[in-house]
Amino acid sequence: MASPYTPPVQMLIDELGRLPGIGPRSAQRLALHLIKSENEDVARLARAIIEAKQRVRFCDRCFNLADAELCSICTDAKRETSIVCVVEDSRDIAALERTGEFRGRYHVLLGLIDPLQGVSPENLKVRELIARIKPEGITEVVVCTSNNTEGDVTAMYLVRLLDPLGVTVSRLASGLPVGGDIEFADEVTLGRAFGNRRRLDP
Repeated sequence: MASPYTPPVQMLIDELGRLPGIGPRSAQRLALHLIKSENEDVARLARAIIEAKQRVRFCDRCFNLADAELCSICTDAKRETSIVCVVEDSRDIAALERTGEFRGRYHVLLGLIDPLQGVSPENLKVRELIARIKPEGITEVVVCTSNNTEGDVTAMYLVRLLDPLGVTVSRLASGLPVGGDIEFADEVTLGRAFGNRRRLDP
């Protein structure tokens, strides 16, 4: 069926539809909204996208999003350096920071172990985590992976890897639903889960 839109409009809809979480109808709505918007509003959005893409990188230490070698959390002298919270991606950091419960540092794996999708530990920032333990004097690693199969597999892999190093490994406790993602949990639930985190043994 031929598109009812001119090629430039259809191209915009197609490109927006490639974004995660954006279905065909949402892409169409966004495209039409942008076309109806003032030129300056659209230009401002375009500049923000280009600037973020050009300036944002991964933190050299924890792999959080940053616009310098180290992110703002890693350079914060008030953060506790002996405890590190391991998460899947930067969205989880944003969710956990809203709780105000955690004052340590983070380590972003940039994914979870998922053999069915071809994601192994070698594809994640696991070696980089291990390399931080002794130099930074880390004594506890809080595994904050999502409460699903991939999160559980990743957590148990980290336990086996970290146990010989004498590091306490804990995981967020009750409050997170099975199959739930960290980023979608509310602040109260995450706060309670942090307060009741339990030690993981190999």
